[in-house]
Amino acid sequence: MSTTTTEESLGTRIEQALRHRFSERSAAAERYGSEFAGLWQAAEEHALGGKLIRPRLLLDLARALAPAPLTADEMRSAIDVAAHVELLHFAFLLHDDVIDGDLMRRRRPNLIGALVAGRPAGPTEPALHWARSSAILLGDLLLSSAVLGFARAGVTDEARERLLGLLEETIFETVAGEHADVALSDGIITPDLRTILSTSAYKTATYSFVLPLRAAAVLVGSSTAAEDHLAVIGRHLGLAYQLQDDLLSVFGDPEEHGKDPFSDLREGKETAIIAYARMTSQWDGIELHFGRADLSPTDGAAARDRLRECGSESFVRGLVREHLESADAALREAEGAGLLPATAGDAIRALASRVGGRSR
Repeated sequence: MSTTTTEESLGTRIEQALRHRFSERSAAAERYGSEFAGLWQAAEEHALGGKLIRPRLLLDLARALAPAPLTADEMRSAIDVAAHVELLHFAFLLHDDVIDGDLMRRRRPNLIGALVAGRPAGPTEPALHWARSSAILLGDLLLSSAVLGFARAGVTDEARERLLGLLEETIFETVAGEHADVALSDGIITPDLRTILSTSAYKTATYSFVLPLRAAAVLVGSSTAAEDHLAVIGRHLGLAYQLQDDLLSVFGDPEEHGKDPFSDLREGKETAIIAYARMTSQWDGIELHFGRADLSPTDGAAARDRLRECGSESFVRGLVREHLESADAALREAEGAGLLPATAGDAIRALASRVGGRSR
């Protein structure tokens, strides 16, 4: 079977596992009324169809780390855990959209926006409150589903304990990162570069990169030392990914990445780009446009140009390179110590290449 076919097959199996979870919940929800059943059906539509970055990463590394090809049972267990990592991701997105007050995600209504649009009277205040409350409650249920999914994984007792400890740490750190991110946005804490980077590491890198890499190691029985090295690698790759995402949001081509090119500026999002700009003589001109909900395309373009001129773009691109180099250094150290096989090194370097070359 070709690599391409294998990857397509894995993607299909992850989607099938996710659909199965949502179908079970939708059926169970019927007895509690059509609105609750409809919530699960809407959630399925919004949760599926994505890139499945996190579960694919977990499965790619599990296959690369395993000393022998995974058996059918081992693959089923890995796919099941990977699917629950994706449910965790969707739960975080739901809560994030409530916190940010967003009704759109990537130019289409998010779950909250879709629920509001489905109400006969449209986006009234009661409808918005209902939709946001629905997102909070569904996110809570999906978080509990992720925990139960890890607890019921078809693995040894030792591996189950390691997985559950990893999941607990992941949720705790991610919530800490989200809490700090809100504090940054609301001016509760100082938006210096160190704080912004640590917030990104906790909010994004921990569950998007560290969790899949470490879970893969646990599933195939890798040592805790190998898992520790993968945590360092994942943190650097996750930070590079988030920094690249920030760059694309401000300086990228919106036709490729599908986002509003000035949304970060309108929202007053505290990123490394802004932290650097604050330290330059150009900041006064940029600050005039930063955090303005009514920011026009013309003013947004002017602010973006000033950010480029003051050196923010080149500075953050340098940070991306630094974190990719740090990830590679940690990988080489692990390989030199015999903790990771060459196949795992190849898979991680391919991932790093994709992170560094992102355009969307």
